[in-house]
Amino acid sequence: MTARIERVVTEGVVEIDGAEYKVENNTWIVGDDEEVIVIDPARDAETILSSVGEREVLAVICTHGLPDHVGGAIEVAARDEAVVALNRKDRQLWRDTWQETYPDIDMEDEGIFGVADVELEVIATPGITPGGVSLYVEALGAVFTGKTLLADGPGKLGGEYPALADQLTAIGERLFTLPADTRVLPAHGEETTIGEQEPHFDDWLAGSLTGAGPAAAAEGPLSDGTRVSGIKLNLDDE
Repeated sequence: MTARIERVVTEGVVEIDGAEYKVENNTWIVGDDEEVIVIDPARDAETILSSVGEREVLAVICTHGLPDHVGGAIEVAARDEAVVALNRKDRQLWRDTWQETYPDIDMEDEGIFGVADVELEVIATPGITPGGVSLYVEALGAVFTGKTLLADGPGKLGGEYPALADQLTAIGERLFTLPADTRVLPAHGEETTIGEQEPHFDDWLAGSLTGAGPAAAAEGPLSDGTRVSGIKLNLDDE
């Protein structure tokens, strides 16, 4: 049976630095009529498992450790005793939600997960969180980007970019090297493609994400080690 991709949308409220935000989350299901992998199980495990149906859940993969994206992980995985995977750098974020447990698998860059007749390749894409990853499925022409890249550009956290330099570097070096027709399936909102997003990259580097013009690059680094233009600085080497 040929593998396919399904989307489950859930909604709820998240709190960031004391402010509440109403959000919709995408949970992605990859597999066939027999087995699936669940990506970014948001808060509503019951709805997600309803979409999975009687198929076996082989693994639950979290592209990052933020609470609204891992809130259903334990319950979804427990039904079929599936493993939960997360990059080790996001373990502390995970513990903010799940204080009594750790994920089963510490994902690493270029790791591979298999389901049905396809493979999911782990691509390190830090920025929103230190351990953020994307999952590329070449056979299906799709990449699951978490919060790293959305249909309207690089994702934010509470309206800000926690580490813009890392995020833009990951997008430019790891995501925009994929084929232009690759579907971008994010953790929030509608899908896009690599080809639709890549032409905006120079504008992002020039400061459009921060509302700054090219001249602002000379004003020094931001708190995340990037200039307003978004150009990565090697501050540790100075």
